[in-house]
Amino acid sequence: MTLSEFAGRLRQMLWPTFDQIRDLKRPGVIRADVLAGITVALVLVPQSMAYAQLAGLPAYFGLYAAFLPPIVAAIFGSSRQLATGPVAVVSLLTAASLEPIATLGSEGFLAYAILLAIMVGLFQLFLGFFRLGVLVDFLSHPVVLGFTNAAAIVIATSQLSKLFGVSVEKQHYHFQTVYLVLEEAFHNTHWLTFVFSVVSIIIMAGIKKWSPKAPAVLIAVVFATVASWMVGFEQKGGAVVGIIPAGLPEVVLPGFEWEVIRELLTAAIVISLIGFMEAISIAKVIAAQTRQRLDANQELVGQGLSNVVSGLFGGYAVSGSFSRSAVNFEAGAVTGLSSIVTGLMVGVTLLFLTPLLFHLPHATLAAVIIMAVINLVKIEPIRHAWKVEKQDGIVAIVSFVLTLVMAPHLEDGIIVGVVLSMVFFIYRTMRPRVAIVSRYHDGTMRDISVHPELDRCKKILLFRFDMSLYFANAGYFETQVLEMVADNPDIEFLILDAEGINMLDASGEEVLVHLAERLEKVGVTFIVARMKKQFMDAIRNSGALEKMGGDNERFFARITFALAKAWKDIECDKCNNGRECPLRVSVARRQAAERGEIELEKPAG
Repeated sequence: MTLSEFAGRLRQMLWPTFDQIRDLKRPGVIRADVLAGITVALVLVPQSMAYAQLAGLPAYFGLYAAFLPPIVAAIFGSSRQLATGPVAVVSLLTAASLEPIATLGSEGFLAYAILLAIMVGLFQLFLGFFRLGVLVDFLSHPVVLGFTNAAAIVIATSQLSKLFGVSVEKQHYHFQTVYLVLEEAFHNTHWLTFVFSVVSIIIMAGIKKWSPKAPAVLIAVVFATVASWMVGFEQKGGAVVGIIPAGLPEVVLPGFEWEVIRELLTAAIVISLIGFMEAISIAKVIAAQTRQRLDANQELVGQGLSNVVSGLFGGYAVSGSFSRSAVNFEAGAVTGLSSIVTGLMVGVTLLFLTPLLFHLPHATLAAVIIMAVINLVKIEPIRHAWKVEKQDGIVAIVSFVLTLVMAPHLEDGIIVGVVLSMVFFIYRTMRPRVAIVSRYHDGTMRDISVHPELDRCKKILLFRFDMSLYFANAGYFETQVLEMVADNPDIEFLILDAEGINMLDASGEEVLVHLAERLEKVGVTFIVARMKKQFMDAIRNSGALEKMGGDNERFFARITFALAKAWKDIECDKCNNGRECPLRVSVARRQAAERGEIELEKPAG
């Protein structure tokens, strides 16, 4: 990349086109965006504090992460309705990443959370700058399905201690901690805390059912805060949010310890990819409905900058939120102004409203988290993946079980799922479908294993290879071809229908050349039809075209041309006791009529 290209890419990254400004001039757009932004803020303020708690951080970390990141993501991203800020899965991954290297709640823990956010942002910026958003595709749908379901269960069960008002020492594995929590709750539940938990859940569930458009989370938080203050919840042993520093966050420059950076690198990559996948998924859904252009690489830039800003201003890693993006869209947001308004509303909260949050019970925040993630547990998509392709179902189940069992080491389940997906993919491509075909009565070529009634030509064998021809399956391809020749000793022409071959590497090219030479020695002419451009580029660039005899001898744009070559060379009119070749359309139709499969049109008159 030249210096001028680098500068151009950097300018494009940091100065996106502000095409949304034109929409703001349309009547009613600003009003709609402002109302949508306020609506999202009513959900974001309590959610951000709850998710900070999930990440093992003070509540104000969530508010800091909800202040500037939505604004930055709206300005530099490409999605107009994506609501960026603290989210459940990223919060859980943050806690899981930091617990092995720092004591929960310690100064080191807080400092590393800030450092992790910056690392996540820098990695996303790197992907966006070099247009490597395609790397997210390594997280296949089955892996994400399994991980999301397991993570939702882990998130929900991690809040049980706050629901019951008990505390236990964290164990190496999450399921061990959950067992101790349930055992402790059986004997020592703090009943007032439990009442607040249950009432909060009932309020949110009831409002969601009977008045879906009402801000259920905000109503539950306000009710619980007022009730906590009135009954003296803190004095009776209940855990509350307590003092939240008033004012806007200041710039924080974390210490860059290389040993810590090395420890957090894998976690930063996992959080970057998982967080971006969550963001881009909901952005795509909304863009499909609004018909707006979505640039995945520019969205990476927006998410990356928002994470860097979050870290620099005392927050932690953020991402696009499924639930809040849906609220933003349904509230009528047209442009990114709605997210800017959301961020400003959080800023107002930090400046003036933090004293009102002192008596907010931790139990209510735990209820908010549980209600937010409960809908992420969906078994039907895993069952559907199993029906479509059993190997995908296996990947989803393995990812689910490992994530659940290995928690809080969540990255292990993801990594194993990704590796298993790639292993299954390579396995499938190593043994692709090889089909011998013959002419069907409608003129198409059909697999004779599916249509055994089709006649075959004794001297011409036509077959299809349904996969790219590369190092992993080149040997299999050669073996299948030699077996076909051995099973059909009378054939003089072997025609490969190459329409399914999207890519040809050096191993595949070498096999084709050697097969042509070996078959020539036993009197069989090997020719290829319906090649794609990338196939022929490899053949020409390697010199194989000249070795195999040139375009008009071995390679034909259509099957018809390849058959015409074969018919001419074997003198088809004298073949098969004078009968016509079953690879011709007219013969195939007559044979189908003789079997009673079709009726031939009667001549007019």
